Parts: sequence; structure tokens; C-alpha cells
Amino acid sequence: MAGTAGQVIRCKAAVSWEAGKPLVMEEVEVAPPQAMEVRIKILFTSLCHTDVYFWEAKVSTFAFFLTWIVESVGEGVTELQPGDHVLPVFTGECKECPHCKSEESNMCDLLRINTDRGVMLNDNKSRFSINGKPIYHFVGTSTFSEYTVVHVGCVAKINPAAPLDKVCVLSCGISTGLGATLNVAKPKKGQSVAIFGLGAVGLAAAEGARMSGASRIIGIDLNPNRFDEAKKFGVTEFVNPKDHSKPVQEVIAEMTNGGVDRSVECTGNINAMISAFECVHDGWGVAVLVGVPNKDDAFKTHPMNLLNERTLKGTFFGNFKPRTDLPSVVEKYMNKELELEKFITHEVPFSEINKAFDYMLQGAGLRCLIRMGE
Repeated sequence: MAGTAGQVIRCKAAVSWEAGKPLVMEEVEVAPPQAMEVRIKILFTSLCHTDVYFWEAKVSTFAFFLTWIVESVGEGVTELQPGDHVLPVFTGECKECPHCKSEESNMCDLLRINTDRGVMLNDNKSRFSINGKPIYHFVGTSTFSEYTVVHVGCVAKINPAAPLDKVCVLSCGISTGLGATLNVAKPKKGQSVAIFGLGAVGLAAAEGARMSGASRIIGIDLNPNRFDEAKKFGVTEFVNPKDHSKPVQEVIAEMTNGGVDRSVECTGNINAMISAFECVHDGWGVAVLVGVPNKDDAFKTHPMNLLNERTLKGTFFGNFKPRTDLPSVVEKYMNKELELEKFITHEVPFSEINKAFDYMLQGAGLRCLIRMGE
């Protein structure tokens, strides 16, 4: 990699030229990193529902989460060097703003997710091009390319012994769900937890409940086919709202003698959010919202639900600070506290990346690993 430092690299990338149409393999030029930037070789990548959403919504985009090896660094980068193993994150940690200095927040003022910015902060230009035509970045990572350039604040250096084809899933939704439970809901050993939505994020939240020693983990989902898979993540009981004539929060309250101790909502559905809040026990119950609602949604509940000492919280990337906290999450996997293999249900070579989109659209499995260079 030392031989390519400072030079433009030509490599393969999967580019979306038109909304909803298959991605096209192209040869792109990847410029060297500038100040506070890192250029990285991508070994494994995958995608989340956010990728599919923007792909359908007429946005030219690369991908979301992956595992990288540093190829070269730009001016001012001191904590990383070529050969380091790293994870990228769609949000960042500058370590200087009030949010980064706060022990309670991970919402960096400088590097918080921005889906509209397709260029680098340093000069408002893209590092990708095809025959001189700019190809824009996506949420600061741009990972459907064999090489990419990212701001150093969005890169977490990890244990080089960690298997890159496993820990790659920690860059996005898995950490979001896991952290929502471990960092925000914080169930105590022996308590009960309700998880709304049993997709990958919800199952990661269940994994966090299992790691916390929850005695009951209740999964709520409209798709009964997800229940068997959820057992692998510690879910002990299941509720399908369609099977009941009363609101699901009332069903859960009856099951748990007044409500669960903690709940985590991972659907983005406003009714599920309300149910997740109203199903926690008065006096000490905590509900955490993870899913992103539609822009016109409104959360409505009676004020007495709050006055009766229920707590409602929200979270962003599971309250993990990317550079500070992700290395320790990787160590949880290395110490066998956290199981990641069960999240990876499909694998495809980079040349067949469109299959990964098909799996996501079909709701098949959890995460599809994309092997670069194949």
C-alpha cells in the first residue's frame, strides 16, 4: 500500500445512476486523502435499510458499513497509520465539540450524520470521479468501492486480531440496537425487557438484553416467521399484535403484572413507539426509541403516563461514541460476550452486490456480507 500513497487509485465501485435500478460496476478514480482524512482499502461491506431507502429515493450513493485497512493518511492525522484495522461509522467524533466532550452525548456537532452532504468537509469536493466527473459520497463512508476516503473522526481503530468479516456489522445497525439496550435502557439483571421489531436492530437490542441478564425478553413483531430466529438472540416470549383485539401495551401489561421494566422500539412506526412507552411499568419503567418515524408523525400519549414516573428516551447510534467506544465493543466480541456470527445470514461477492439489495427488499435474513475483490 505504501506504493500508492499520494497517488490517485483506480478501482471498482458499484454506482447507483438511477433510483431503484441495479447498481452498475464502474472503474472510479479515488483521490489521495487531504488534511484530517484517511484513504482506506475495503475488505468487507454490507448494507442497511437506509441504503435501500436512499437508493429508492433518487440518490446516487455508495454504501454504509464495512471493515477497512488504512492505505494512507492525510496531513494532521496522527492516531492512524497505514496497515491499521479500522471500522467506519456514518456519524463521527471530533473530540472537540460540546457533544463530544459530554459524557452523555455522542451527537458530534461537526461529524453528525448528514445525508445531504456528498462531499468532504475539507474543501467541499468529492474524492471520487469517473473520467473527471464527480461521484458523490454517502453519509461520510462511501463503501461500495474497493477504496474510499473518509474523515478521520469517522474511523475507529480496532484490535488487528479481530476477524474483519465478523466485526464489520458493528459499524451501523447492530451497534445501534445493542447500545440502545446497554447504554440507554440499562436493564438490571433479572428485569424484563420488551423489544418492538425483530429485524437486525431489534435483535441486537435483544442481544443487549441477554448480555444484561434480563429474565424475560419479550419480542413484539407482526411477522411470526421472525420468532424462531429471535430465540437465538435470547428472546423468551413473543407477541404478535394482530393476534389480539386490545392494544399490545395492555397485553404486555397483563403478561408482566403491570408492565415491563424496560422496552426498546426498533421499527420507526409511531404506534409501536406509543405502545413501547405505555407498556413499561409505572414508577421505574424506561422506554427507548430507536426507529426513525415519518416526518409528519406525532407522538401522542396522556401526560399521566409521564407523571406516573415512566421515562421516555431516544438514542442515536446506541449512544456509542464511535472512536472512543467501538474498540471496546469489538473486545466484547473477542471475549465471547457478544455473538456476531448469527447476524450474518447471507454472503455475496462484490460482483453480485445487487443480490444483497434483493435480500433486503425481500426481508430475507438479517445482514448480507459483501466480499470485496470478488
